[in-house]
This record gives sequence, C-alpha cells and structure tokens, in this order.
Amino acid sequence: MTIRIGDEAPDFTAESTEGTIRFHEWIGDSWAILFSHPKDFTPVCTTELGYMAKLKPEFDKRNTKIVGLSVDPVSDHKAWVGDIAETQGHAVNYPLIGDADLAVAKLYDMIHPNASPGPRTAVDNATVRSVFLIGPDKKVKAMLVYPMSAGRNFDEVLRLLDSLQLNAKHTVATPVNWKPGEDVIIPTSVSDEDAKKKYPQGFKTLKPYLRVVAQPK
Repeated sequence: MTIRIGDEAPDFTAESTEGTIRFHEWIGDSWAILFSHPKDFTPVCTTELGYMAKLKPEFDKRNTKIVGLSVDPVSDHKAWVGDIAETQGHAVNYPLIGDADLAVAKLYDMIHPNASPGPRTAVDNATVRSVFLIGPDKKVKAMLVYPMSAGRNFDEVLRLLDSLQLNAKHTVATPVNWKPGEDVIIPTSVSDEDAKKKYPQGFKTLKPYLRVVAQPK
C-alpha cells in the first residue's frame, strides 16, 4: 500500500528490543517518530541511531516517542547496540523493532512489495530508509526518505516536529528555514478580520496572501 500525508498510520504488532509493541496502543496520546534503517552493523546507521539516542530528551520534552526499525531480527539489534554506544557515546534508549519478515516495511511501503525474507544485504534493503512523523490522532503528518549513502539530519526532524506541533496547536504555518521563536505565517484560510481578533498585538501584511506574526506561545 502507498502511504500519504494525512493517512492513518498502519497499525501493527511487532517484537522489539523493549518487548512487544502494538503500535497505535504504544503511541497512546503522544506523537511518534518511526524511522527505519537498511541493516544492522552498517556504518551510516550506527551514527544515526547514536544521534537519536542523544536527541531523545528533546523528543521527550515534546511528548514524542521514537522507535527504530530494520529488517533484521531483534537478536541482531541487541548485539549491535553495544557497538553504537561504544562508537557514538550514546546508548540506544528507545525500542528497535525487528522486522525480519518485512511485514512492517511492506505495510509502510518502505521496500518492494515482492521482496522476500531471508538473508539480505544492505543494498537489497536500500529503500528502507524512511522517517514517519505521526500525530496523537495516528495520522501521518510528514515523511522523509533518504538514500542509503547519506546520513539523515535528525536536527531537521526535530525542527519539523516543532513546526507540526505549532500548527496543531495554533493553526499557523512556518516559513523557509524557520526556527522556534521566529515569526510564523498566518494561513490564507484565516481572514484579516479573524486574524485581528486572534492577534490583537498586530501582524505584518507583506502581500494579501503573506502575513507574518510573532510565534504564538
């Protein structure tokens, strides 16, 4: 199946390094980030999983759970985490899903639907390099897909999460390269009259369709 922004994130039950995960139940009333990597004991993924462990306190502050996945068994994950802690300086502090039967990878359209389980190389799994940001309503809010050779920018994932959460709370949009604390955009769906009520401190109109205002608190 094809996953699009706004779709309900497919539910699943899978084993992880922290026990059985029933995905929707596990998310609960939190936000969630599901990120996949092609194979355990690979160099780029080692750096990524360590960095996500470093960032976990920031995600915790944002009521966001993080979970990794690869099409390897949980036993491989548990054997690999020592290397991650040793080389990256941060121990994995979130669950890693084992998906050796490719069930979740196929459910989330991360791998060719005809791919078969069994011994697989990282190249065979190159397409499993995705990030899904999911809201408390279990809807997919954003997706990122990277090639196998390029490490992902998880600082950008955090920035994107901040933008999504700001929109969910205040119905505003964020401009190019926005960072938390900077001005935001009033969507065109909000009339000037309503904008004046919502922002009594005022806002700046650059064009009728481009109005900026201080970030709501």
